[in-house]
Amino acid sequence: MKTLIIINDPPYGTERLYNALRLAHALIKNDHDVTVFLMADAVSAAKAGQKTPDGYYNTERMLRRVVQKGSVLLCGTCLDARGLLESDLLDGSTRSTMDELASQTALADKVLVF
Repeated sequence: MKTLIIINDPPYGTERLYNALRLAHALIKNDHDVTVFLMADAVSAAKAGQKTPDGYYNTERMLRRVVQKGSVLLCGTCLDARGLLESDLLDGSTRSTMDELASQTALADKVLVF
């Protein structure tokens, strides 16, 4: 089954992104084909070099697990609006477009929005 997870919330401050990535990990563990599309403030979750306090979740690490078995796409317009360059991002994450999001939506068996 192909699942598309669209995330809009910032990486820290709410737990929506955290819970969406936990779900992505569970789906991947059960052999689902998972694509995570980050847009709006969620694109900051893919920033490389994050340093979080001990015992606190780290979205870069969580996304790295998704990249290994699924795909992570980032809204290019949202990256530009936040001054994030491709060189700032987690290896394996990919700058993307609304056209690609539309394509992934049409291909998905399930679309979940956080």
